[in-house]
Amino acid sequence: MTEAAIETPGGVRVDIAVCTFRRPELAETLRSLAAISVPNGAAIRIIVADNDVEPSAAGLVDALRTEVPFEIDYVHCPASNISIARNACLDNATGDYLAFVDDDETVSRDWLAHLLETALATGAEAVLGPVRAGYDLDAPSWMRRGDFHSTRPVWVGGEIVTGYTCNVLLDRKRPSLAGRRFNLALGRTGGEDTEFFTHMHNDGGGIAYAPDALVYEIVPEKRARFEWLARRRFRSGQTHGRLLVQTAAASGKTAEIVRAAAKSGYCLTASLLFVASPVVRSRYALRAIMHAGVVSGLFGVRELEQYGASEVAAP
Repeated sequence: MTEAAIETPGGVRVDIAVCTFRRPELAETLRSLAAISVPNGAAIRIIVADNDVEPSAAGLVDALRTEVPFEIDYVHCPASNISIARNACLDNATGDYLAFVDDDETVSRDWLAHLLETALATGAEAVLGPVRAGYDLDAPSWMRRGDFHSTRPVWVGGEIVTGYTCNVLLDRKRPSLAGRRFNLALGRTGGEDTEFFTHMHNDGGGIAYAPDALVYEIVPEKRARFEWLARRRFRSGQTHGRLLVQTAAASGKTAEIVRAAAKSGYCLTASLLFVASPVVRSRYALRAIMHAGVVSGLFGVRELEQYGASEVAAP
């Protein structure tokens, strides 16, 4: 455990939350957290929220306690609903800040220092960092060249209007986060983080970006497929469409449907035109699928399930 160069207010406390569901990769996540640089004056605590029916991660966590120089609070919060796990982290957090990372990720040494530095510099309620994907050589070459699995924020009109939980720091003291929780109805489909941050932003919460707060994720074989990306993009579109419905009047909803359908058609046409370029073709095809998901969400079609037992069962 080393100290980072940045200064933090004396006694600042940071909880780091890891939601887990039957993933042995959790061990490497915790080992990477054990090696982070600790900003001067910061106290670190880790929360592991086990979302399995049985407390299947308890033994792994106990075995690693001697390797991790921070307190680990293990919370069993069944079952198979990621929102339950995320809310358990919010309910058990006691620090000034709460960071989220996934149980199949590893963090860079200065990850937390960069998140805190950006939070203090900007005063934002949430600070996002990038997730850099790593591919096995068995992954399709177009996928590796196009880097389709890395995660970065999207700017709209010069600002970030929503976020994700795979690499984020929350300032728990801020009013826009007070009492806010993840939607249980989205805990098996995904999109609960998009909704959470969209509503936080709509209530005045700012979202900043720390580009050097790197987190790494190895893409497993079952995700290194166009079909997995397509399901992911379609569900993401469904979430966006559902959020649009919440703010659009009846006439506005019709206009959004027409707009999303037109974008889907345009991207589909472009993917056919670039059939000889696998990276460009795939990028346009996935955007076409995402906009088709928006249409689906605007029509109120139930979102695809991605998490919990359905993810484990996926081929």
